[in-house]
Amino acid sequence: MNLNTKTQTTNHFLLFAGVCTAIAAVAHIGCIIFGAPWYRFFGAGEEMATMAEQGLIYPHLITAVIATILLLWSCYAFSGAKRIRQLPLLKIALCVISAIFLIRGIGFVFIMPTIPDNSMTFWLVSSSICLVIGGAYALGAKKAWSQI
Repeated sequence: MNLNTKTQTTNHFLLFAGVCTAIAAVAHIGCIIFGAPWYRFFGAGEEMATMAEQGLIYPHLITAVIATILLLWSCYAFSGAKRIRQLPLLKIALCVISAIFLIRGIGFVFIMPTIPDNSMTFWLVSSSICLVIGGAYALGAKKAWSQI
């Protein structure tokens, strides 16, 4: 028996994508807990930060929805990596998640006008992160495709 069988079949791409997506979800939850300074730091825009300061529920609801989606996506990555049971529509979900991250990473120039308060540094860093995570989902899905 080859002792390296487990490491040879480990899908590091999907594990990386799942961890990164879970971290992003936790950061969003941090925005809900810690409020306006976190919204500002993570680039949600001054409008969202101001609404949070005013005690409005809207920014927290939007952020909670995003955090929930990110946690679900993380579960799909872990499912594709065979760390949790296989979730429904796994192949389709991994493709869609990958596409969304990659489109967000590439298409930031079209999103920039909707949140003009963000710096170019924010857009370049966040878009690069999205490209890396999207690439990890894509490569991981490709690697796992015949096994899921």
